[in-house]
Amino acid sequence: SMAERAEEGPRLAELLAAGRRLLEEVENGVEPSSGAPAVQDKVRQGLEALQKAAAMVEQLDLFSENEELEEVASADLKYMLLPALLGSLTMKQVDLSKRLEHLESARTHFWRFLKLCRSYGLGNFNLPPPGPPAEDNGDIPASRGPAATQANLVAMASSRQAKIERYKQKKELENRLASMKSSVESGQADEDQIREFYILQIRKWINTSLEEIESIDQEMVIVRNRGTAKQPSAPPHGTSRQARPPFKPFILTRDVAQAKVFGAGYPGLPTMTVDDWYDQRRKQGIVSAQTAPQRAPGVTDEELQKQQQEKKEEEDDEEALQKARKWDDWKDTHPRGYGNRQNMG
Repeated sequence: SMAERAEEGPRLAELLAAGRRLLEEVENGVEPSSGAPAVQDKVRQGLEALQKAAAMVEQLDLFSENEELEEVASADLKYMLLPALLGSLTMKQVDLSKRLEHLESARTHFWRFLKLCRSYGLGNFNLPPPGPPAEDNGDIPASRGPAATQANLVAMASSRQAKIERYKQKKELENRLASMKSSVESGQADEDQIREFYILQIRKWINTSLEEIESIDQEMVIVRNRGTAKQPSAPPHGTSRQARPPFKPFILTRDVAQAKVFGAGYPGLPTMTVDDWYDQRRKQGIVSAQTAPQRAPGVTDEELQKQQQEKKEEEDDEEALQKARKWDDWKDTHPRGYGNRQNMG
């Protein structure tokens, strides 16, 4: 009934306003980390308000697939933004164990928003597929070869061009919105201006949603490749990556005896045998166990010998080998810097 509709009106407007305000506070907040409890509280409250508002919009049947934009009341246009705002707040959640779930949910919200805009003829864009790209299904060979490379380069260039266009558009839209904002909010704007203001907002969010879907699809690949979404996935917006431990210089020696000798001459530099160095690199996850000389499963001794023989033949430039060996022997008996007497002291 009309009375109910009038009752829903202010409540719906308040819920939308609250959700938007909380999203803005999270985006422009002073908290250094998006994972801070205070920030995550706002994310939760914002999601709650927007979900209630979205349920009401559904109940009131505000939008329909076969309706023209002119038929939507100016005051109702702002509710078209609900799914985009929901997508944006969903992305602000930082629980890594649920990352994949959040990415899927946010993508669905952004996609619904774009589909709604398309049905009203808003914005000129290609609707992305409803779900993320399927996981690798092994048909990679098709995308090899010069023609495919050329096609990929063309696609990359046009997608870059589209991004530049979108960026320009977004800046232009933001400037126009900023110049109209005060007159709309102070109630001085007439209906046409209000209408234009909301449509500009929708267009701005179309650009944002297209960008978000693109980055969600990329992040999903990463999260899936980490085996399970339970392992820490790509950091959510606003958190810093764990840096790799800094690299310390050292002298690499062949064995423990040599490490002792060199250690005496260079007190400032730690020495390490090749094995130690290799273990350390493996612990840091820089080299995988796979890089160790290993035989493939099911390889017999004969095959192994044959492989080694072939490798030998590749390197059978005997003279070069002898030279290298002599140089090695010489280095074993002469510490680093031997004979360099110019910079004494």
